[in-house]
Amino acid sequence: MRILLSTVSSDSHTWNLVFLQLLLEESGHEVVNLGPCVPDQLLVETARQECPDAIVISSVNGHGHLDGARLIRAVRADRDVRHIPALIGGKLGIRGNDNIEYARGLKDAGFDEVFTEGSDPERLGDWLAALPVGAAPQLLGAEVGQ
Repeated sequence: MRILLSTVSSDSHTWNLVFLQLLLEESGHEVVNLGPCVPDQLLVETARQECPDAIVISSVNGHGHLDGARLIRAVRADRDVRHIPALIGGKLGIRGNDNIEYARGLKDAGFDEVFTEGSDPERLGDWLAALPVGAAPQLLGAEVGQ
């Protein structure tokens, strides 16, 4: 699978992205890693260009519930990329174990799956394995309006 990997716009951490990229690549996936502090529109534009099978968002700074909800609304509002399965995981807030309360809001905003801090990394692999490979249509060269 082709995975678009990013973090939310306010998150400058990179170690989580390196770990996830290595984990995904060791599982045989191709990864486009956008790095830290990615503006929402850059992620949407890159998704249009790269046609990933899934979008994986990682958050470490504790603002995942705020920035993530805004990000996924931008993804779901774009007709070319709204269909791409997307998940968010990591430190979604600063409330410790109570961060789990943010999961429902993030799903309601448009994420297909939410992994809270401390989730077993194997869950990510299981979630990706359940997705159909190549489900994202090839947008390159497609006419506007199709």
